[in-house]
Amino acid sequence: MRDEPAAADQERSVTRRKFVGITAATGAALLAGKPDVILGASTATSSNMATNPTFSLGGDFTVNRLGFGAMRVTGQGIWGWPTDRQNALKVLRRAVELGVNLIDTADAYGPDTSELLIAEALYPYPKELVIATKGGLTRPGAGQWVPDCRPDHLKQALDGSLKRLRLDRIDLYQLHTVDSKVAIEESVGALKQMQDAGKIRHIGLSNVDRAEIDRARKIAPIVSVQNRYNIQDRESEDVLVYCEKEKLGFLPWFPIGGGRGLKSENPLNTVAKAHGASVFQVALAWLLERSPVMLPIPGTSSLAHLEENVAAAKLKLTPEEWKAIGALAR
Repeated sequence: MRDEPAAADQERSVTRRKFVGITAATGAALLAGKPDVILGASTATSSNMATNPTFSLGGDFTVNRLGFGAMRVTGQGIWGWPTDRQNALKVLRRAVELGVNLIDTADAYGPDTSELLIAEALYPYPKELVIATKGGLTRPGAGQWVPDCRPDHLKQALDGSLKRLRLDRIDLYQLHTVDSKVAIEESVGALKQMQDAGKIRHIGLSNVDRAEIDRARKIAPIVSVQNRYNIQDRESEDVLVYCEKEKLGFLPWFPIGGGRGLKSENPLNTVAKAHGASVFQVALAWLLERSPVMLPIPGTSSLAHLEENVAAAKLKLTPEEWKAIGALAR
């Protein structure tokens, strides 16, 4: 639990900036044939072999547990338009063709461009498709992520997302972060007002701790939490356990992880070789088996990587493999 809201905002901002750089570095390492430059962590949690392929989000949306994060379809540094706009549209359409029916985005991705590309590629939307977006982080410039969770801003952000996505209601609207200048009760209260007005179906949270979730749930029903989580980084383990207990969806951002070197004989690579899979696929399979509420949303701008990621849903690890990977240390 964090006692200094200002310090929490700073930590979140640094995390987001590091996220972009680490993701790029990890992908480059793997493409260069160096899959050992990736994950590592320790856990006291044993696998519950969560093999159910779907999850009931909010009690009325059945989603396939492996979704798609639409952050990477934007330009370099999550800024502006992609250099190959047609490829971005193809990636989004292919995700749906492959059975993905949960797409996560945010007004801050681009900004605006991720939502605009989703509408361009997929509208009119398939009936079963759930589009989750977020508000509360602004982009005054490239590489900058500044919280603004004031009620007035959130209302403007939601209306902007509705217009860009060509929707009358957002199925899942998430508070993108917690703003040290605004009590979370005020921010969630604004979302509750917009939910009552019919503009939001379900409310979710992102980048929060357990205490913040409890505070938010006193204001409005919460159906999901999106925090950073992967084999390497399990700082939000207590939040995941909370979500399991309360039947809330847990959307791990940065689900592949990366940035730490492991020896070539580490269990992750060993399991990948045994299954004829990539370490990306094994990392996603490990997450899916970690918890029945886990909803990974790996993102990519590559059709090949998209198909590889989606195929990870069919990869089944043995209990011994799962435990060996889970025991990896930094």
